[in-house]
Amino acid sequence: MIKEWNLLRVIACLSIVFLHSTTQTGNLIGFPNSQYYELLRILLCYATPTFIILSEMILANRYSNQLPNQFWQKRLKWIYVPFLVFAVIDAIIVKQLYSNIDLQKKMLSNVFLGSYEGYFILIILQFYVLHYFVIRFNIPMRVLVPISMVVMGFHLYLLNTNIPFVQEYKTELKLPFTAWFGYFTIAFLMGRYYKIISKKLFKYRWYTILGLIGSIFIVYFSYKSGIVGVNSRRMDLFPLTISISLTIMAWGQAVPNLRIINLISKYSLGIYLVHWQVQRYIAPYTVEWFNQTITQVFGLFLITLLITITIIYLISLLPFGSYIVGKTTNPKEEKKLELHLPWSIKKTHNINTNTDIKFVKKY
Repeated sequence: MIKEWNLLRVIACLSIVFLHSTTQTGNLIGFPNSQYYELLRILLCYATPTFIILSEMILANRYSNQLPNQFWQKRLKWIYVPFLVFAVIDAIIVKQLYSNIDLQKKMLSNVFLGSYEGYFILIILQFYVLHYFVIRFNIPMRVLVPISMVVMGFHLYLLNTNIPFVQEYKTELKLPFTAWFGYFTIAFLMGRYYKIISKKLFKYRWYTILGLIGSIFIVYFSYKSGIVGVNSRRMDLFPLTISISLTIMAWGQAVPNLRIINLISKYSLGIYLVHWQVQRYIAPYTVEWFNQTITQVFGLFLITLLITITIIYLISLLPFGSYIVGKTTNPKEEKKLELHLPWSIKKTHNINTNTDIKFVKKY
């Protein structure tokens, strides 16, 4: 098992749940008048692009030259179908909570425009297509990396301006891969050369902390200068996301292989899709049960996590459960080596050699 990749996935997943716990609590009782509270929320926005990075990094590590048979069928079944299922579920729940919503319009918007929390899946699927073209035509990264940075920078600049057209279609304009292009090229390089990179990261792991601190200060100075939007489309989140990923992959090599990390890791896609819906129903109670913002947020976070994991486990027992919450792998039933999804990776790992990667599929 690639321990540090699992750890990165888990920390990103928990960060997303915690961020949304602050959002749901704030929507009900108001957000604290504290710049550091908002700054923390901005920092937590690194999590979604981290999922996107991890997805491409795994793909580039395993399939750097060609894609295997049934590649697209598996991803459609266990990534895109769950996306569609929760696009419908989200629309139904929104209709139930807000009766003035047009159910059909909301459903179509969710499916085609990713107008709910599962939108990142559409970005990941675009990365898969982009990965195919990169390896199909052997596009050199020395050319694609600078192009991707310029294109992403321009796209994010537009998303953060007050141009009327951009503001009107901001939700739709965050979906094209060009808004995340730089993440793709960096993740591709990290995945393809991870055997070398992992050794360097572990050797110079203390330097990753310096990079992380520096990237946090970049976000802090941006925030103080008036860039206060709490979203993952901020340009200053790019160095933060990369530095957090490198730091976790460096230090994660020395972390024991804990069962709780493996559990949350294999449920991470389901957690991402389910938790927001759970919070919509639980948040009104947690703000009543607890008296302070910090306990309300942590209470919502912990209760959401427990309920969400339970729901995913129960759904996964159904014959068609993987089409709802994604593929969850039971280590006892692993029979054949193969990578199928970015959230169910297994590896025999040695922190000194970082070799012998094994990817497992549950049949």
